[in-house]
Amino acid sequence: MPDDQPTLTDGTISLRPWRDDDVDEAVAGHDEEMALWFGWDPAAVTAGAHARAIARWRERYRTGEQASFVVTHDDRLVGSVELTREGDAGARLSWTLYAGRRGRGFATRAVRILVDWAFADPAEGGWGLQRVEARIDPRNDRSRRVATRAGLRLEGSQRITPGMGDRADATSYLVFARLVTDPPLSDPESFRSLLNSFLPRKRAIAQMLVRDPEGRVLLCQLTYKKDWDLPGGVVEVGESPRLAVEREVEEELGLTLAAGGLVLTDWLPPWGGWDDAVCLVFDGGTLDQGVLATVVKQEREIRDVRFCTLEEVDELAADFTARRVRAAVGGAQPYTESGR
Repeated sequence: MPDDQPTLTDGTISLRPWRDDDVDEAVAGHDEEMALWFGWDPAAVTAGAHARAIARWRERYRTGEQASFVVTHDDRLVGSVELTREGDAGARLSWTLYAGRRGRGFATRAVRILVDWAFADPAEGGWGLQRVEARIDPRNDRSRRVATRAGLRLEGSQRITPGMGDRADATSYLVFARLVTDPPLSDPESFRSLLNSFLPRKRAIAQMLVRDPEGRVLLCQLTYKKDWDLPGGVVEVGESPRLAVEREVEEELGLTLAAGGLVLTDWLPPWGGWDDAVCLVFDGGTLDQGVLATVVKQEREIRDVRFCTLEEVDELAADFTARRVRAAVGGAQPYTESGR
């Protein structure tokens, strides 16, 4: 590690080491917004406490554990940003802006500068890291926007128990991260990847409507729930729904069936611990009852399989599944919500 902490700038803001004379201005900038997300007691933010914190940051920089910088604009303190090492190749990001200094893009600039420095080769004064990440309370909209604009991709949600986070009532953190191998922010691929990381994603389920010559519907009794359902399953990431339902039918029942046209799109609201989903029901054609003798059930998922009348579907399936089956058989509605 270099002995002297550098000053970094993008021409608009600067990141520099803490000075002893920063204490009063920094303490004056603390407010309820900062206390809310960091879990501080505002009464504990005193000049003495902040001076001791500066001394700790200096020592941790010398030992390579942490790099804490003041963020300045026009020679005025606007906030702070820091890196805390996690292993040999990674670090955790944290930032804050002082009262009256928010909403001007300072935090985004500061995070971008610090990330570039974190990835820079040690020979150039950086830390030579491979990954930086930020853990953000899902309710903290400002910090979520900063992370995204600074080029950090949303990777997922980390569950915690109350008391583990900065806020006592926090139950999860969103994990945003950037790798040294990610494309530059100016690259269109980088922008698309950022959008893709945080735009909503919806689960898709593909099912097949197979009937016998009498119009009865093929249903499966599943091992993981009491209700019966149409054959099919969850569409994998990057998989076509049509191929997914063909794959699921082959895996679950040992039947090689070609999926025909789409007969119904059914939106499933959140239920029983599941998030909402879109269910696509494909036409599986008409098969003779004898096909049941060729079924090879996947024992982990399928208990039984049979052709059922619509009255039997009402009896065996969950109400929303029965509604979906009736809508698919009726063919009058191309789109339903929970079968309605």
